[in-house]
Amino acid sequence: MTTFRCDIVSAEDEIFHGEAELLVATGELGELGIAPRHAPLITRLKPGKVIVTLPGGEQLDFAVSGGILEVQPQVVTVLADTAIRAQDIDEAAVRKAKEEAERILAKKDPKMSAQEAEAQLAMSLAQLQALERLRKNMKH
Repeated sequence: MTTFRCDIVSAEDEIFHGEAELLVATGELGELGIAPRHAPLITRLKPGKVIVTLPGGEQLDFAVSGGILEVQPQVVTVLADTAIRAQDIDEAAVRKAKEEAERILAKKDPKMSAQEAEAQLAMSLAQLQALERLRKNMKH
C-alpha cells in the first residue's frame, strides 16, 4: 500500500479529498509526517502548514488555523478550524488582518478579545508562510 485516503475539512467546507502518499502537519509536539500504514493517532494541530504529497509527487500546501489530525488504518483526516490552499490566499487581505490583530494586541482594543486577535494573527502568519513556500516552489 503506497497511498492512503486523505480528507481535509473545515467547519465551512471540504477542502481536499483524495489519495496521498504523505501528509506533513504541525502538531502540538512538533512536525508530523504521516505515511501509509502509520499507527493510529489523534492529535491537536497548531496553526501552520499541512502539506499533502499526491501520488506522482505533486505537493498541495494548505494553511490551517489549528484543529485535529486523526490517523486511521485507511484514512487520514484533518479537521481544521479553518483551512485554505496556498494558491487561494489573498495576500493583501491576510496582511491587513495581520496588522489589525497586531494593533489590537498592542492597544488592547475592546472590539476583539486578545484571544481572538492572537488566533487571527496565528492564521495570518500561517497563510503568509504558505505563500512564501508557494513562491519558493514556483522558482524551482
